[in-house]
This record gives sequence, C-alpha cells and structure tokens, in this order.
Amino acid sequence: MSSAPQFTVSEFVTICNQILEYSFSSVVVEGEVASFKVNQGKWVFFDLKEGDCSINCFMSVYQLTAPIADGMKVRVRATPKLTAWGKFSLTVQRIMPMGEGNIKKSFELLKQKLTKEGLFAPERKRPLPRPIRRIGVISSTQAAGYVDFLKILNARWGGLQVITAHTQVQGLGAAEQIIRAINYFNQYGQSVDEENQASQPKSHLILSKNTSNDARQVDVIAIIRGGGSADDLAVFNDEELVRAVAASRIPVITGIGHEVDESLVDLAADLRASTPSNVAELLTPDRQAVRAKFRSDLGRLGQILRTRLSSARAENRTKVTEIGRTILQHAGAERRRLQSTQKLLASLSPEAALRRGYAILDGKISPGSELMITTVNNIITTEVKNVQNRFN
Repeated sequence: MSSAPQFTVSEFVTICNQILEYSFSSVVVEGEVASFKVNQGKWVFFDLKEGDCSINCFMSVYQLTAPIADGMKVRVRATPKLTAWGKFSLTVQRIMPMGEGNIKKSFELLKQKLTKEGLFAPERKRPLPRPIRRIGVISSTQAAGYVDFLKILNARWGGLQVITAHTQVQGLGAAEQIIRAINYFNQYGQSVDEENQASQPKSHLILSKNTSNDARQVDVIAIIRGGGSADDLAVFNDEELVRAVAASRIPVITGIGHEVDESLVDLAADLRASTPSNVAELLTPDRQAVRAKFRSDLGRLGQILRTRLSSARAENRTKVTEIGRTILQHAGAERRRLQSTQKLLASLSPEAALRRGYAILDGKISPGSELMITTVNNIITTEVKNVQNRFN
C-alpha cells in the first residue's frame, strides 16, 4: 500500500488552500492585464500575464479603485487560492497601475468620471480656518518631506499643536491607511488613546512647546508626501482615497510630490500646496514678516499721531487767534455802543438842556406860588401871577 497521503478531491482542495494561506496569506504580484471584464456589475475577472505565464484573477467591483484596461501593467495584492473546480487563481484585494503611461491613462479615466460627479468643483472648496492652532498631519514620519514640513512650521510660527498619523505613503497598503487616518481625525479629533485604538492608524503626538493635548478637534488635515516616481505617487489617484478626501468634514490641504506633480487627491482637497514645505507656509504666518509688519504699522501709526497732533496744535493756534480777534471785535463794538449811550445820556442831561438856553422850574405852578427858576448861570425866585393853558 502506498505511503503517499490520500485525499478526496474536496479535501485536497481544502488542504492546498490551507497550505497557501499559511505560506502566502497575502502576496503582491506584478503583470500585464488581459481579458479584463466586469460581470453583472459586481465581479471583476482578468488574467495577469508575463510572457507565456498567466494567472486568473478575481475581485469585487467595489475593490476596483482605479480604472483598469487590457494591456496595462499593474501590481495587485491578493490571496492565492485553488478553486473548487481545481483552477488556481488570485483573489485580489487591491490593484494599482504601474508605469507612467498606465498610471496616466488610469488617472485620466478616473479624473473624467469624478469630474462628472462634481468631486473637483471649485464651489466645493472650503477656505482654511483662521487662526489655525491644531493640525492633523497624515504622512510617513520617516519621510524627508515630513521633516521639512515640521522644520519650516516651527521656524515660521511656534505654539502650534501637531498630531501626526503615521502611514505608508506609497504602495498597495498606503491608500487604506491614509483613509483610516482621515476617518480618525474626522471622528475622534485628538482625544483618542492610541494604545486602546488597535483599529486606528499608529499616531505620534508631536506637541509644540507650551501646548496641551486637549479633546478639541484639529482645525485642518494636511496630507504630505515628498517627491517620487509616478509609481510612488500612484496611491494618491486611488478612487476610495479621493472620495475620502472629498467627504472629509475637516478642511484638507495636500502637499504631494513636487509642484509639477498632480494627483486626484490634490484636485479633491480644499487647498493644494506645491510641496510639503509649501503646506507649512500656507498654514502659518511668517513670524519675521509679522514682526516687520508690526514695526512698520507701529511706525506708520506714530507718524499719523504726530501729524494729527501737529495739525491739532496748528488748528488750536488758529482757533485761539480767531477767538481773540472775535473778542476784540466784540469789545470794540461794545465800547462804541457804550460811547454812543454815554453821548445820548449826556445830551439828555439837565445841564445840557440849560446850556442850550432852557431853564428848570421848581415849585407849584399856580397863582401866588413861588417858583425857583434855574438857568445855566443863575437861580431866580419869582411869584406866579397868572397860569393859563396854552392849548385853550
């Protein structure tokens, strides 16, 4: 009797799959797409080819996060499996175009689709809040772009709180990690204990001096990644990731690659910076520029105050002169009025009347009475002989 293991067909298929799962629970395979088709709008079938070799691939249409066509070179993350009918295949979890031409073709196809949906419309863009105190950063903490970002951020403006979600920024697993980080910031802000959140991305709290870790939400999410090849940056054209950026409740700013690099994540973000360093510049004012402006404004304010003070003094001198002139005018008019009154009174005085030839009679005007007559030079006493009304 043979010593070789014996199995039924179903047992053999099961044991093969167990071996495959133990040895290769997840594999990444590169190749050229052939016989690509979508069945019933739910399932995706294609072959992955290289020369004379070919592997059947299967995946859900909902896992197809980038447009794929025959002839494209792709990289897939998948689980190898022997089907019940004895056919070897890859069950694909993630697929990503490779090579600049294939990436560009996939980019344009997905860009057209999402543009029609309005995901990149200018009216969807939100202004960044001001002032910004808490920044949620999604990046690889080992990347040079991240280091440059922090260096410029601290040089330009201190006292900011930075909460960093450390993720991959390239490769098949990067999109999923970045999406989880976006959801993390939107759902939890910065109050979650990372050690008790195994399902969340690993996060490193980087606090500036004189800041505290409170439970308030971050003001803005910054997705940053330095330069790289088209393959390195292809993750930022992932459809699920683009939709996550567009759906974020918190405004998103991106600094991915160099200025000439454009990704669909850039188009979906509220603000696109040219580089990670430029993100830091757009998020913070320049402390030196602020100081210079403050000194300039202070000098200009001082000059305005000096000018106004000088103008006020000159105006006061003018007013004092005008008031003095008015007082003198009034005093002269009063003097002339007084002199005129004095002249009038003088003309109406008894002495003036006597000098004009009149006389003053003093006494009872009746026959037999004595009268005292005063002239300019004499006082005369006389007796009234007769009194007659001159109008009778």
